[in-house]
Formats: sequence, C-alpha cells, structure tokens
Amino acid sequence: MDYPLVRMRRLRKNANIRDIVRETKLNKEDLIYPIYFKEGLKKGQKEEISTMPGQYRYSIEDGVAYAKELEAKGLKSIILFGIPKEETKDEIGSPAFDDEGIVQNAIRALKKETDLIVIADVCLCEYTSHGHCGLIRTYDKGDINDDTDDGIKILNDASLKYLVKTAVSQAKAGADVIAPSDMMDGRVQAIRQALDEEGFFDVMIISYSAKYASSFYAPFREAACSTPGLGNRKSYQMDPANSREAVRECELDLIEGADMLMVKPALPYLDIIKTIKEEFSLPLVSYNVSGEYSMIMAAIEKGYLTEESIMESLLSIKRAGSDLIISYFTPYLLDNL
Repeated sequence: MDYPLVRMRRLRKNANIRDIVRETKLNKEDLIYPIYFKEGLKKGQKEEISTMPGQYRYSIEDGVAYAKELEAKGLKSIILFGIPKEETKDEIGSPAFDDEGIVQNAIRALKKETDLIVIADVCLCEYTSHGHCGLIRTYDKGDINDDTDDGIKILNDASLKYLVKTAVSQAKAGADVIAPSDMMDGRVQAIRQALDEEGFFDVMIISYSAKYASSFYAPFREAACSTPGLGNRKSYQMDPANSREAVRECELDLIEGADMLMVKPALPYLDIIKTIKEEFSLPLVSYNVSGEYSMIMAAIEKGYLTEESIMESLLSIKRAGSDLIISYFTPYLLDNL
C-alpha cells in the first residue's frame, strides 16, 4: 500500500469532528471567579487594579451586581477577598474576624441576591499591619533566639486561634465554603473542629494545600494591599523546587478534614496538579493566579499573543487534572466558551 491505513487527520478535518472527539473540555461550572471587596468604597466607585488589567476592587453593591451579571452567564462559584480600611489593620488581623467586616457583609449580600456558591478565603495578610498570613515575632540582628532567614518568625500555633475565628465568622455570615490559604500547619483540623462545634457541619473546606512561595503572586499583593512590610513568606509557603512535599501537604489536609485540595499557582505547577490528581480522589482546585493572568494579558496587549492563548492555557490546567479552576479570565471565558 502506498498510503497509511491509519490517518489521524480524519479526526481533525473540521470543527464539528474536533468537537465530538475532544478529550478535555472546559465547562462554565468548572470556573471560580475571584473578586475583591474594598471597605469604604461607595456604589459606583470601583477601583481598577493597576497590575491586573480589567480587574477591579468593588464596593459591596457593585461587586454583587457584577457577580449577578456573571451568574446570568453561567457562573456557579465565586471566591471573596476583602480589603479593610488601612487604619483598622493591626498585629492580629482583627478586621478578618469582625462579624461586620467587609467580607462578612459581602457574603450576606451575595447570599441574598444570588444563588452562587460563595467561597471565603481565610487568611490574615490583608488584615494585618505587617502583611503576613499569621502572627509574627521579630528579632534584632544577632539575637541568639533568631533561627530565621530574615528576622521574622511566623507564630504558627498562635495564629490558628485567629484563623479559626475568621472561618467561623464567615460561616455565620453564610459562606458555603471556607478556603484557608495561610499555610499554617494544623489549620484545616482546627477550622473543621470549630465549624462542627458551631453546628456548621455542612460548610465545606477547600484547603490551599500545595501553595508555593511564588513570584507569580506579585499582582495580587497590590490588588489586595497585602505586601509584607518586612521579611518574606518563604518559611510557610512551599519551596518551588519541591514536589514530594506537595503530596505530604495534601495528605495531611485530607486527614484533617479537607473536602477539596488546591494547588497554587497553576501554570508553573502543572506537574504538581497531575501528581496530586493521581494520588488523591478528592476534587482538585487549581488557582490560575494573578501573575499568570497579567503575564498573558500583557502579551496580548503587546500583540505577542492572541486571545486564543487564554483558552489554551486554561485547557492545560484542566488536562493536567484540575476539576475546578479559580481564574481572573472567568468573565472572558463565560462569554466565549
């Protein structure tokens, strides 16, 4: 024979055929949109985030209205981040667990106005005066008790109390899901026990299980006004060089009561997503973070890439094994899927 018996191109010859044999499909219900609510903004005063083109900080009224627009296009889930007034921040991040805080009030408004699944991020970095995800102790240079890289020690066990208070406050406001992102050891178990003791047995936990100390978070820190004032986060977020450690982190969170696991960031860690999906049967969430969004948007604006790169990048995350994707591209995808 002078031609091949198997012609793979038969399965690619037109759009309809490509559609029916496509192995990986991204659906609207796979998407979670991250939204920022800022205390003190009035209706109509949304603030553009300079490091993330097309993304904004919202008043509660405007944020809820936008969430309703996205829901009408097929959005099912939303994750909330809050920015309190600067003068209310303190050493323990008390605005995070204020029952009348920005996130708590936004949760109540969203549950009243929409049928969205409301996920509340649990961390202290947006609410502390020092910008870290837990309580800190500082050391002077040469202090014999200082075994840190930068003179900043994160107080893991002392931080759990305030993370728990935040989670319970958010559950009382009506959150469907609690998502601890702080990377303190033992926080999933502490939150699960506290939620159950308060009667919130059905409130789920999505744990930021494999959260890496990534440079791709830079735009988020501007967006959430949470850049550390001193030190860094490398003592509690994961080393980008490690993969086996991610499996251990996920295993511990599963044992402690997590309902879903998360890998963050996504695109530079597709191998981690694949590994975690193969190791565990829990639903897996990946966070397509701010730096991934801003990088692609900048390339599109410069003409180096086309908008097709958005779908291709998200498909790679899904293909690696992610069930759900938190992404700033969600509004675009809702319009184009």
